[in-house]
Amino acid sequence: MTGMVNLSISFTRPCLIVSIVLLVFALSLDGCALMKNVPTNPPTVQGVPEEQIERNDFSVAREEDVIGRPAFIRLGNGDTLPDIARHFSLGINEINASNPGVDTWVPEAGERIMLPLSHILPDSPRKGIIINLAAMRLFQFKGDSRLPAVSTYPVGIGTAERPSPTGQMYVQRKTVRPTWHVPASISQDHRKKGDPLPPKVLPGPLNPLGEYALYLSKSTYLVHGTNKPYSIGLNATNGCIRLYPEDVKKLYENTPVNTPVRIVNQPYLIGQRDGVVYLEAHAPLGDADADEREKIYARLRIAEKKSGRTLDWRKVGETLAGAEGIPVPLSETGQGSGKGTEEAIEVRHPDKIYGRPEIPEMKTDAWYVSAADLRDKTDATRLAAIINHQGPQIPARVLPKKDGYRVLSGPFGDINEAKDAVKRLKIDLEIEGVVVEPSREK
Repeated sequence: MTGMVNLSISFTRPCLIVSIVLLVFALSLDGCALMKNVPTNPPTVQGVPEEQIERNDFSVAREEDVIGRPAFIRLGNGDTLPDIARHFSLGINEINASNPGVDTWVPEAGERIMLPLSHILPDSPRKGIIINLAAMRLFQFKGDSRLPAVSTYPVGIGTAERPSPTGQMYVQRKTVRPTWHVPASISQDHRKKGDPLPPKVLPGPLNPLGEYALYLSKSTYLVHGTNKPYSIGLNATNGCIRLYPEDVKKLYENTPVNTPVRIVNQPYLIGQRDGVVYLEAHAPLGDADADEREKIYARLRIAEKKSGRTLDWRKVGETLAGAEGIPVPLSETGQGSGKGTEEAIEVRHPDKIYGRPEIPEMKTDAWYVSAADLRDKTDATRLAAIINHQGPQIPARVLPKKDGYRVLSGPFGDINEAKDAVKRLKIDLEIEGVVVEPSREK
């Protein structure tokens, strides 16, 4: 099936589930006339500058549990949800859950989406680092009782086969530009896929640990960076906790050795701010536990009694069922429509999206890889976006053909680079790419 997509992968319609499955598969292979697919000017809308939006660092009163505030933004041409998520320090899980029905890779220009920049703190002592697997979010507590502060970052976590651990541990040591010593189990998995790994991977673009690593006291588990930034917010690691490169740098610099680390799994979170009771629900990892829901209802009844405000129990049920990961105000005396929209503000579209993959100009003397021939322009654009968001990036663009569209990867400097791209497309996305020599017509 030369140059075509494996039949097990469907690109016949804008399907969010297929897009996410493709991304999970493509990004989970770690250690622990010409359409160029670039954005044009975003729509002009009124809103606050993005500099006014808090993303990572918050002050928090001891008696309160809710930080941040949600926001809205209108998408520009060529925007993808993963790019918007990374720019605002969100995981792909968060932006997809809070915007159900929006195409992950080819959303409509001008579409108004929510940025879920509000969070309920985990139910755990506020000391050191707390990682909530269900929310796929890390919280780092700093300061003292007089000036409490918290920083928070989205994370990627382990798969169902190799889950991240829970429990109490601590940062045993830290390393800049770590070497990845490949575990035997991971080495075996890669051999089965035709992708043998060396015993160790030195620092560089192919190292899945990225530039910074914090080694936990639980052996073989790390909090580290990544060369696959668009896997943040996915079950995509071999059990380690993975952060965006820009986030792990800040965490590394602000985390001393021996800092306590507690990893929890709390899909349902209750908190208060300004006397209002909030509920935040995430899709549970694994099978849903009915007992956990009963416990939440019991805790909410206690919160209702303590706050002296009647809770909207219909909204409780809707929040638990929707699992959109947004703190929802439940007190009937509060304002709003159920998503915390009374607190949300409009954000101006950034002039430049941080970390967005850039596509090099085409060159007549370069090598390319034909990744797929598709009839539908949207399907081709979606596939090119997915390929562009591999880590390290495989540049891809869409070229019109007489009977459809071609997804072309490159340029590559030589045939070996092109063959390496063919191999990665096969292993990561089950795409049968074909090398295109420089002398061929593009």
